[in-house]
Amino acid sequence: MELTGILLRTTFMYFFIFLIMRLMGKREIGKLSVFDLVISIMIAEIAVIVIESTEKSMFLAIAPILLLVLIQIGIAFFSLKSRTLRTLFDGKPSVIIRDGHLNRKEMHKQRYNLDDLMLQLRENQVTEIADVELAVLESTGKLSVIKKEAGQASGEETGRSDESSNNDSYGKTEIRPKIRYENLPLPLILDGQVQDDNLEKVGKTRFWLKSELQNYEVDNFKNVFFCSIDHKGKLYVDKK
Repeated sequence: MELTGILLRTTFMYFFIFLIMRLMGKREIGKLSVFDLVISIMIAEIAVIVIESTEKSMFLAIAPILLLVLIQIGIAFFSLKSRTLRTLFDGKPSVIIRDGHLNRKEMHKQRYNLDDLMLQLRENQVTEIADVELAVLESTGKLSVIKKEAGQASGEETGRSDESSNNDSYGKTEIRPKIRYENLPLPLILDGQVQDDNLEKVGKTRFWLKSELQNYEVDNFKNVFFCSIDHKGKLYVDKK
């Protein structure tokens, strides 16, 4: 009888947890943030306890799991409205490599060693740190890598030869755009709310942003659900 009870509880908890994970969103299936990982571990531990302890009521497992799901869904909902809340629970991306140079201070802060770095660089088909324009350690632990453009990675000699040829042909040096934003793409508007700190990072103002949005037939920030800027300075605008 005890074996039958365990098997029945296992079957029930399987379908119950499956349903719970679907309710919590597809984000749970991919790379987990620290917050998502904690919720998932707690749900798994509670499920194991109720399966093993057949003398305990199933309600003792279902109630705390439902509470955790409500907490997760509630925080996820309010995080959509507040970037501060998202940063608090999910953390912020960290720049590990910029223009071929390691950010050792940030690596030490994140307890991110060179072995981890080289492993994730190889996963991105990169073998030389000097070939990396920007590498960002995301809040999920994944390393996002942007390689230098062809001609940049070959070093200063190529740059000098290009400069001399450009001077001969056009009388002036061609200036290649460089990545200057830490988080790519950098959000400027989230659900109608202007992110003034990000505008300040790129050296722009609300007046500039409003002027640019007119090209997308937008005359009010509140009419924009999402707006971001990439490393080339190009805007992406999604209207409500």
